[in-house]
Amino acid sequence: MDGIRLRRWVARFPRSRNRYGKDTVHTLSFFKTFARKPSQVGAVCPSSPALSKMMVRDIGLENASAVVEIGPGTGAVTNMILETIPDSAEFIAIEIDPGLHAIFKERFPDVKSHNECASNIVSILEKENVRELDAVLSGLPWASFPEELQIKLMDAVCEALEPKKGVFATFAYLQGTLLPAGRRFKRTLESRFSKVEKSPIVWNNIPPAFVYKCSL
Repeated sequence: MDGIRLRRWVARFPRSRNRYGKDTVHTLSFFKTFARKPSQVGAVCPSSPALSKMMVRDIGLENASAVVEIGPGTGAVTNMILETIPDSAEFIAIEIDPGLHAIFKERFPDVKSHNECASNIVSILEKENVRELDAVLSGLPWASFPEELQIKLMDAVCEALEPKKGVFATFAYLQGTLLPAGRRFKRTLESRFSKVEKSPIVWNNIPPAFVYKCSL
């Protein structure tokens, strides 16, 4: 995509910052990262407000004491998490891409964040003196990951969650569920969680997506 076409594509998005903090600059930065690392980012633009709302719905964040977001990108879902969790809750974000992490830190200077792989979640919790988590929310593109990485990340998440109480939420794009890796990820969830639910499809997202809500 050349510069002129890219500017026209970005112009489709609102230029003014909305209540969720997503603006054209962050959308463009996200797209540039996708262009460089499509398998790591997995989407051409940040999650929509509608998908962000679906991510935090009915997973008990209102009563959580410790929450982690892995793969927050520029923070599209983060605002909704912060609006939902109690002021007393511990909240940590883990973003592997240095560029996206820099944007995240600029937008959320008061949030504890780590520029590391999500597989290090347990050691990060130890550094922050946080014990087991009530919830982990993920913006990672699971369907683009090879099996070994899917398992490594999911095992780390499950180890960090409070036994028999922890919840995990992540979104999946419709086209990704048709891929072998997408179907494998669903089986991975079902093998580790006692309850795996799918939300209604969020059509007002690019691309359309739904949310997996999983309980140990």
